[in-house]
Amino acid sequence: MTPTNTLASLDSLPAAKAEAEPGRRFRGAAREPLADLLRLLDADGYRFVTATPATHARVVSRPDRQRAGSIRDVLGWSLPFEREVLPGAIFDRLGAAGVLSKRTDGLFASSVRVSSVHETLFLHSAFPTVDEFSVFLGPDSYRFADLIAACKGRLPQGAAVLDYGAGGGVGGITAAQDLDGPHLTLADINPDALLLSSLNAAFAGLRHAPVKVESPASVEGAFDLIVTHPPFMMDGDGRAYRDGGDLYGGQLSLDWTLGLLPKLKTGGKFIMHTGVSIVDGRDVLLERLERDLPSSGFEWDYHELDPDIFGDELDKPPYRNVERIAAVGLCVERTG
Repeated sequence: MTPTNTLASLDSLPAAKAEAEPGRRFRGAAREPLADLLRLLDADGYRFVTATPATHARVVSRPDRQRAGSIRDVLGWSLPFEREVLPGAIFDRLGAAGVLSKRTDGLFASSVRVSSVHETLFLHSAFPTVDEFSVFLGPDSYRFADLIAACKGRLPQGAAVLDYGAGGGVGGITAAQDLDGPHLTLADINPDALLLSSLNAAFAGLRHAPVKVESPASVEGAFDLIVTHPPFMMDGDGRAYRDGGDLYGGQLSLDWTLGLLPKLKTGGKFIMHTGVSIVDGRDVLLERLERDLPSSGFEWDYHELDPDIFGDELDKPPYRNVERIAAVGLCVERTG
């Protein structure tokens, strides 16, 4: 989708040790119009809960859902729309941000979506999220936010919080929102994710820094709280937001855990939401965590959050030996 305007660069991103290169899908997107968009939507009471891609596809395939009739249709369901569907202020912000395109049939489309998690609005990529640099938000994000709320406990004033593989920033923003003077680091390999998560964090009123990273080793500093939601699918296209690598998609979850735990301060917590493949009744990720996690200095809890997610993936060849995919939560505390 090619933007119709390119009005600004990412020069206004907060300073960070590693600078974010310009985004790919959102190259040239202007910060202020997108920030204004969030404020306008919030003032209007906009809310939208994002479903799985499979559910989304089913809903928008209905005969009466071929074009938008409301703001939620445009910015939630990603339906094409006629100019008069959107209030002028919202249409103008999308145009100024460079995230509108005009289709050959004369309808407009937005390359961003806006969803609500715990009553906070988040910018992320429009449906379908097939681009390599898509910024994904979905049902996993809601489970992730709930897991963080349940596990993070009390943190010190000015807590250092890291959201590794931040995407749209749901994890880090949820973690930091009710803390006293936190500093949030948003780390991701995807420049589009750094742009949108930074906008989302600014909208939430958080002091933060976006940092482009290639691996946990790229992150500097020590943290009171680290949250992460690694990609966990076996993806033939190798999309960064989706592909979890070997171990039936669990390799990144293992690698990120082992790479990030040393960056915890004593008393700090690590919280991970991810998905695992269950093969012949075995949780292949849990087996490796039990083998590879340090035997001292850490206490941890691991449990299934949902025993059956993304069941449609089991029809694909990479999953021929997998009996189910489960959502799991890992909470680790550094004790020494």
